[in-house]
Amino acid sequence: MERLIFDAHAHYDDEKFDTDRDEIISSLPEKGVFAVVNNGVDFETSLKSVEFSEKYPFFYSAVGIHPESVPDMDISRLEEYIDQIESLLDHEKTVAIGETGLDYYWDIPKEPQHIVFERQLKLSKDTSMPIIIHDREAHGDTLDFLKKYCPKGLLHCYSGSVEMLREVFRYGDMYISLGGTVTFKNARVPVEVAKEVPLDRLLLETDAPYLSPVPYRGKRNDSSNIIYTAQKIAEIRGMSVTDILKFTKENACKLYFGV
Repeated sequence: MERLIFDAHAHYDDEKFDTDRDEIISSLPEKGVFAVVNNGVDFETSLKSVEFSEKYPFFYSAVGIHPESVPDMDISRLEEYIDQIESLLDHEKTVAIGETGLDYYWDIPKEPQHIVFERQLKLSKDTSMPIIIHDREAHGDTLDFLKKYCPKGLLHCYSGSVEMLREVFRYGDMYISLGGTVTFKNARVPVEVAKEVPLDRLLLETDAPYLSPVPYRGKRNDSSNIIYTAQKIAEIRGMSVTDILKFTKENACKLYFGV
């Protein structure tokens, strides 16, 4: 099988993979998976992402601090945390800073989220590393940060509107990643976004083990399920599944590998 699936965003360090992680990951290439970017949410999981990239030839690491990790931090020691993350950027298979961003769904104070996110945006600019951005019910403030820093990176599991989509591409070198939500029943906005996003700005992801596409919604997700997301987007855009996979693979290689 030709390996065309590039999973732009996943979390195989999650405990949901504890019982059979190696078996699942090792089976992915024979299911058409070309590459996976595993994302850290703090230093510990970022380090695991690096370790996965060393163990599995088709795995790459993203290292960063997620907004849900902010409550566990002492903000006065932020530079120490950043130094830890920065120490992982020199690894040959670290391809991005992330997952970072803003999350207003959970009851997490906004100001420290802003401080931690902005510091990682600065790190991205200083190191010329792409940044992987989490935006959950924080569209306005996320867009403000994009306007300020014009980063190169990815808005993962994009949940904003088509109108916001058009704004995103005005600031920096940004890509949009879509996952299983586009296959959900009554998924009106994700379908509109899938139709409107420029083809050269589109990536595919799982956010594994979460957000499995139909027909596996509610079950543990893995990178092989991207085929169902690709099928839905191909249907929406009137394209072949193979072309969707080829374009998104090329886009991911350009973002993460610079090729």
